Formats: sequence, structure tokens, C-alpha cells
Amino acid sequence: MSADRRGDRPTDGGRGGRPADDRRGGRPTDGRRGGRRGGPPQRSRTAPAQRGRQGDPSRLAAYTVLRAVADGAYANLELPQEIRRRRLSGRDAGFATELTYGTLRMQGLYDEIIAVAADRPVRRLDPSALDVLRLGAHQLFGMRVPEHAAADQSVALARQVAGAGAAGLVNAVMRRMSERTLEQWREEVVPDQPAAARLAVSTSHPEWVVKALRQALVGHGAATKETIDERLGELLTAHNVPAPVTLVARPGLSTAEELLGAVGLTTSAGEHSPFAVVIAGGDPGSLAAVREGRAAVQDEGSQLLPLALAQVPVEGVDGAERWLDLCAGPGGKAGLLASLAAERGAALVANEVSEHRAELVRQTLRPALAAAREAGRELEVRVGDGREVGAEEPARYHRVLVDAPCTGLGALRRRPEARWRRSPDDLTTLGPLQRDLLTSGLDALAPGGVLAYATCSPHLSETRFVVEDVLRRRGDAELLDAPETLQQVCVGDLEGTGDGPMAQLWPHLHGTDGMFLALIRKTR
Repeated sequence: MSADRRGDRPTDGGRGGRPADDRRGGRPTDGRRGGRRGGPPQRSRTAPAQRGRQGDPSRLAAYTVLRAVADGAYANLELPQEIRRRRLSGRDAGFATELTYGTLRMQGLYDEIIAVAADRPVRRLDPSALDVLRLGAHQLFGMRVPEHAAADQSVALARQVAGAGAAGLVNAVMRRMSERTLEQWREEVVPDQPAAARLAVSTSHPEWVVKALRQALVGHGAATKETIDERLGELLTAHNVPAPVTLVARPGLSTAEELLGAVGLTTSAGEHSPFAVVIAGGDPGSLAAVREGRAAVQDEGSQLLPLALAQVPVEGVDGAERWLDLCAGPGGKAGLLASLAAERGAALVANEVSEHRAELVRQTLRPALAAAREAGRELEVRVGDGREVGAEEPARYHRVLVDAPCTGLGALRRRPEARWRRSPDDLTTLGPLQRDLLTSGLDALAPGGVLAYATCSPHLSETRFVVEDVLRRRGDAELLDAPETLQQVCVGDLEGTGDGPMAQLWPHLHGTDGMFLALIRKTR
């Protein structure tokens, strides 16, 4: 089974009483399409004058999200709003979700196919028509949508959003795409050499990302020269597999048992975090604990980082500990830190440079803030430049989390548009910022205290190189064994995070986002 079929799991049958072939039905999933062995391609059974003039709500929702993403929006924020706005539910919502995320994941491969079928580079296509064709390609090659239904609905959607001229183009290109199987198209568009270009097209990643991940796997000790090709293929394939929906039960506010006992949802205990619960199906927002902020959606790798920071003993503390989340927005890790701090009787300051993101942190911490006020403990969300905190509050905190802004290459399962939005130029801006934030965090750390530097990226320029550069200039900090600490807080075995002292989690090895962690103690 090819990477894009594994990564984009179709659902079964039709929906809501509609005939199965209206959406998906009938096509085998082994790479061949029914009735295709040497015969002519299947054409639309509907006469042109009888074809619909509007796309159905699920496809229109997916198209709307793609256009918003092209304008800079995030699919994970836009799609739920579109689903609610169009009142989609059940299989309709599932169809829109799969169509949106699957198209974004496989956009690179589909663009190569579209360019050949349209006989022109995709940059010369109208953006609206191009997005309709991308959606159509995913219906043909990544979902169980019959060819005639995919073509008819794509033409109708194009007519609605881009006009009759675009509809004619979409009709012609969809027919040409349906003349070959996905495997045949791969033979046509995937280059044999160089290896990076071949992997980039076949797994739908920018070539620079493929090269950076290759270096990261070796640099973090997750592959050798002998195994790198196999490990890189596994990682790139994992990026095209939808990430599970994982919840965190925030200690003192909720429990994993409460989430596991939720009515109407299929749940299971997490593999790594003691507070993680995985949802196999259903809406997390249906849970009271999630609506009330006592639990939240959070990747298991993201949960392990605050747990590791809280696990390491600090030295020389006189009185209650003070904790700092230097870059707290949008608040996921701060939510878990706040609960852990409350259990220890520690004060926590959640700092965020953006007022908008600081407000997101306040919303996330709403129940924790109320509990802190009632107990007379300090829990503060404030707006400030993290690069200046070290100078303003030197040696004030005993535990500091620096969850630095990064390219997000470790979360491509959840944010597939990031692979197309980021570029190597981003590292020029992010690198100095990451070094400044880590320096500030260390300055704010009291002697004997512990700092966690984290990114959701395995890129060496955002991880090892940042930590090594900053520590090379200082004589008051030392690295601790992050893999060992992660193992201490993990409920099961956590192998493959590296030889230390820094640690890297991987989607293909651990089923988590690609989180990096360095633990640093401020020496006396």
C-alpha cells in the first residue's frame, strides 16, 4: 500500500442514506480501479446539461478551508468552524475532514500529476481551479470516490467557485487524471534521481524538508549511514498518517479514569504519558472536562516535556519554587505545568509576547486560575518579550520552560500545510530568536534550577546547534540526561530518543509529534 493510502484512511460506504457511489463506494484500495485492466477510462454517466451547478457542502467546506490556508490560515482552526457553519456532522464531517487534510498532505504529488494532465505548470492555473483539482485528485487517488462522482462533483464545485470556463478545464483534467492509476502516475511523475527529489515527490514533501530530516535522523542518533534511507522513508510516510486525537487529563482538575469512562466515545489509555487518553472516534468537545478546561487535546510528546521538567530535582531552594513558562502561547504545555505546579505548591508565571496568544493562555488556564485564586497561590499570565525576562528578573525562577518558536517540522501529521508554508529562509529568523530566548531563560534561572529547551522540530539548526551554541558561551550551565528523565516519567518503554544528553521524539518510532528536549541545570 502506498504512503498516501496509508496516510488517508477512507471511511466505509456512503453517508446518510445517499447511494454509496455518490461519495466513495466501490473502488478497490489495492491501487487498481474497478474495470480498468486495459479498458477505456470510466466517464461521467451524467450528461453535461444535467450535472450539478454547485458542489455538495462537504466538498465546499474542504475547498473553503484550502483557500483560507492559501491566505495564511491554519487548517486545524478553519476546518472546525467550516464544519459548524455548514452544519456538517457524522460522515459528512468525516468526509470533509479527510478530504481537507488528505489533499493538503499529498498536494506536492498531486500538483505533479495535475501539471501533466493539464499540460501546463500548476502556477499557470487559476488558484481556485487548482484547489478544486487537488481535491478531485485526492478523491480519485486517496479516497473511495468513484471516478464519475469525483469528476461530476469537481466540475460542479468549479462552476460554483470559479465559473464555467474553469469548470470546463476541471472536467478535462479530471478525465485525464482518471485515465491512469495512482501507481501509473507515480511512474510518470516521480524522478528516479536524485534520491531527495524522488522522496520529495513520492511522499509529498518539499525537497529541502527531505534533506533536513535526513540530516536530523543521523544527527540525533536515530539512523546510521547504513539505515538512513529506510528510516527516512519511514519518517516521511509517518507524516502522511493522520495523528490520533489525544487528550491530557490535567492533574488536580481531571483524571485519565474520568476521560476513559466517557459515554459515547471510544477511548484508550495513552502509550507514554500517565495523563494521556486516546480517542478513536467522536468529538472531544462533547466531554465536559474538555469544555471546562480540566482536560485538553494535547499530543503525548507535548505532555512528556512538562513532566520531564517537573521530574528533575532542583537544588538550593529556600521556600516554595517559582516556575516560568517563557513562551506560553497558546497554552497547552502551560496548562499541564499549572497543574503540576499546583500539586507542588509552586508559583507559575506564563509569559507570552503576543496579547492575543496570552488571551488564549488565559482561556486554557481558566480553571487553574480559579483554583489558584481560591487557594491563595500565584498563577499569573502576562504579556512580555521573553528575550528580556532574563535581564529583568535574573536568577528568579527554579524551573523554566523555553518552548521556542520553530518551523514545526515535527508536527506535519497535524499541520500538513506547514510543509508548504515553511522555507529554509525561516531558519534565518528563528535561529537568533531561539538562541536569545534560551539565553534569557538561563539568565532567569536560579543556581541549582533546571531549564527545559523544547521545539516541535527535529531540525538540527533549531535543536542541537542552538543548545550547543548557547552553552559554549556560558560557564554556568550543564546538560542533564534528557532520555533518562523522559523514561522516568513515561509509563512504558521509550526507546530511540537518542544517546543523550539531548532527546528527540519521532512520529515513526514513538507515535508522537517530533518533539526535541534538552534539560539544562544552572550551576552554582
